[in-house]
Amino acid sequence: MLHLGFMSCGSSESVYLISINWVNSQYPKMRFEEERIVLEQQTAVQYPQQPHGGKLVNQVLTGKELEEAKAKAEQLPKIMVDLEAVITIEMIATGVLSPHTGFMNEADYKSVLQTGRLKNGLIWPVPLSFAPIGERNREVIKTLSIGDEVALIDESKKPVAIMSVEDIFAYDKEMRASHLFGTTDRSHPGVDAIYRRMGDVALGGPIKLLSRAHWGPFEKLRMEPKDTWKLFYEEKKFRSVAGFITGANPLHRGHEYIHKNALEEIDGLFIQPLVELAKREYTRHEFRMLAYRSVLETYYPKERAILSPLRVTYIFAGPREAVLHAIIMKNFGCTHALIGRDHAGVGDFYDKYASHSIFDQYTPKELGIDVRLFHEVSYCLRCDAPVTSQSCPHDNRYRINISGTGIREMLRYGILPPKEIVRPESARIAMQGVQPKGVDENGQAVSPVGKTIKAIFPYYLEYTRLGGPKRERPLKPEELTVRDLEAAVLDVRMNADRIYRDISDEYNAIGDTNRNLQPDWIMSAREAAVAQQQMVISDLEEKVQQAPEVASDEFMYQNKKEAQQELDVARKILEDIPSPLRKEQIAYRTWNALPYRRYRGDDSN
Repeated sequence: MLHLGFMSCGSSESVYLISINWVNSQYPKMRFEEERIVLEQQTAVQYPQQPHGGKLVNQVLTGKELEEAKAKAEQLPKIMVDLEAVITIEMIATGVLSPHTGFMNEADYKSVLQTGRLKNGLIWPVPLSFAPIGERNREVIKTLSIGDEVALIDESKKPVAIMSVEDIFAYDKEMRASHLFGTTDRSHPGVDAIYRRMGDVALGGPIKLLSRAHWGPFEKLRMEPKDTWKLFYEEKKFRSVAGFITGANPLHRGHEYIHKNALEEIDGLFIQPLVELAKREYTRHEFRMLAYRSVLETYYPKERAILSPLRVTYIFAGPREAVLHAIIMKNFGCTHALIGRDHAGVGDFYDKYASHSIFDQYTPKELGIDVRLFHEVSYCLRCDAPVTSQSCPHDNRYRINISGTGIREMLRYGILPPKEIVRPESARIAMQGVQPKGVDENGQAVSPVGKTIKAIFPYYLEYTRLGGPKRERPLKPEELTVRDLEAAVLDVRMNADRIYRDISDEYNAIGDTNRNLQPDWIMSAREAAVAQQQMVISDLEEKVQQAPEVASDEFMYQNKKEAQQELDVARKILEDIPSPLRKEQIAYRTWNALPYRRYRGDDSN
């Protein structure tokens, strides 16, 4: 019934914030109007961020005004809305979609579809439209005229909001699909939602919120823009905050890479997992939030990393949705937006970096938020770190990819993904919330197991093991079974740590001049190998002296030439044996041009 977009509300010279316990003496230019604090433009510029369009909307009624509106709603025509609509109405009313105060009129609706901007030029990527479906709703719409008010009720018939009708216009589903999604293919979930959930007539106009939905287990973590502006800039005194909106997957190391890069230069991190209307095969939002909480408690700075659910409807608009998320972060007070590869992607409908390139259309000034774009993150075992193609030169032999879909599939197979790509604190909880759980009667999960292996363990198709030699014949994904998935996981669990550790051990063995750090048994084994090989050489030298120039039987006896070749090989093997490198053997490495006291600054005689 609802899809996000924008309605023009003109320019504003004030920034509206809801707050409590702010001191007049500290902000002398504030004036109080009931529960609303109006910050004049001169005061607002003190903040490092501004809401989109210059106004943080508050359409939430309280007190006497609320009671009067509830009574009025009982007498008004009524349109029933579903849960998705209730969520969107609340987003409008609480300022998440500022500067909107309601649903868009036809002029703005078409402008947004065609240009990604309102008629006044303000960036807004996705239409915010209201086209009720259902026979009873259609009959109500027929009775409405511009200037009327209508009550929006939920499925329990409880009034949610009152809408003032400012426009009524025909809703062209095909036009919306082609402009917003770039396709009219019903297999696209956004296109399907248009035809399945949207009516033929749209209403435009502002709304007033009468009732907020309870967020269940998320209520205690819930924050609205009025809360975050106060938290960031009044309580924590941040000068910069990076926002991160994430969808269907539990927290993985790719997310963590982005977060911690941001924390190196930005004061605060605001993480908002989406917690509503996920696809059926996603990880249930309750468990995603719990997975985030488990990891943040252990691995993130508690005073700088803030977690709050974002109850928002999925639009499946690919790159346009990435722009919308950046604006939402801005409205929560964030100065920076963190956008990963394929942010808000929808299968293969969009290029994996379309969510990056779309920002080329806007100047930083008009967007009003610093967008940080991150390439695909994987884990390189040779680098022993999360990396991107921008920073790592190594190939698939040493790489474990981070695939959200692949991670969910592994959870279905009852396997915790490698710790290098998902921390076990996250994976263990996420496994309890993945949908569907387990496998079907044929032992298969949602996707073919070969697709999962290719997505996470790309080396397995071409190489015999991590860092190992190439297979004689590359494997095909369709040939692979669960046994292959198990083999790849065991290989990683047993050997992922070894690759860089073995490299480090080798350099330590060569480089440590303090030989107390090196295992004596290894040095002793090398000395024994040297002594044994010298013994071999000594015997072969005698053999060469005794060997005839021509053997009487080439199958039974060796001639001098063959014996000499054995000796040459034995001498070469002796050279190949690593040196024991005892302290005495490398004493030459420690030398100084001056007396040691001179390096401390003592120049006395």
